[in-house]
Amino acid sequence: MSGLSLEQFGLDRPESGDDVAVPFTLENLGSRGRVVRLGAELDTIISRHGYPEPVARLLGEAVTLAALIGSSLKFEGRFILQSRTDGPVSLLVVDFDTPDGLRAYARYDEDALATAEKSGHAKPQDLLGKGVLALTVDQGAHMDRYQGIVALEGESLEEVAHTYFQQSEQIPTRVRLAVAEHSERGQARPTWRAGGVLLQHLPDDGGVSMPDLPGDGDFDNDETADPDFVEDDRWTEARVLLDSLGDAELADPDLSSERLLFRLYHETGVRVFEPQRLVERCTCSAERVEQMIYDFTPEDRADMVVDGQIEVVCEFCSTHYHFNPNQF
Repeated sequence: MSGLSLEQFGLDRPESGDDVAVPFTLENLGSRGRVVRLGAELDTIISRHGYPEPVARLLGEAVTLAALIGSSLKFEGRFILQSRTDGPVSLLVVDFDTPDGLRAYARYDEDALATAEKSGHAKPQDLLGKGVLALTVDQGAHMDRYQGIVALEGESLEEVAHTYFQQSEQIPTRVRLAVAEHSERGQARPTWRAGGVLLQHLPDDGGVSMPDLPGDGDFDNDETADPDFVEDDRWTEARVLLDSLGDAELADPDLSSERLLFRLYHETGVRVFEPQRLVERCTCSAERVEQMIYDFTPEDRADMVVDGQIEVVCEFCSTHYHFNPNQF
């Protein structure tokens, strides 16, 4: 990397660090994409629940994938990633609230997880098992929702993402995800971090004006890509270079998104754009929870009373809310 000028690649600002999404284009290879690096914000999401290591890795991958897709939305709304499966981790939910908010949680079976660990089947794809992954774009109360549903059959989230884009938009797409624990001298415990790259091939007539993703494709399209499709040599080169990226590089705290891209594509050319900050942010509030309780029947509310009060715990941020049942 010595001798390379970052200004040559459109970078006339300090390199971005953690908790950002960085858009980029590979004009000579007819592709575009985003890099996501997550540090303290991901660690906050994972550590507040004390997830076991295998569950934490899987949730970290899901958060990274949601950030890669959700950070591309150009309108006010939410991107929701949700899995329901028969695996040890039966439920994953990640919300991306535009323009920058992330929250997530996982539900798992302790006994099933222990069995999976003992048998050596505790990789993220093993924990998912069989079921479905739903990817939803919610543009608000007055707009239609777009949803893509992909079957889970023991594949990794990377593989599932490839299937999703093939079915929903039929755009050649490559996704890389990596999650790691990082230790530094003086830290009380290791912290969680992650990296991800989403790379897409631009249509021949699109230049860099391809519609924003997701939500611009046909989310109900269950057909596979054109059987007569012949892969563009430029796309082959772009994805092969991306596939050469190791997990350690992708999650390396000392390797910025910009340096990572230059390491991969400096010979073919890469241009990076302004980073978008990403933050852990829950949207729960006492007012919202109170309204939710109002929506239950009086009988259901009576069943919620424990020791003279109604307690609700947010599954995302673990905030406890307490209400007097007589106020409803």
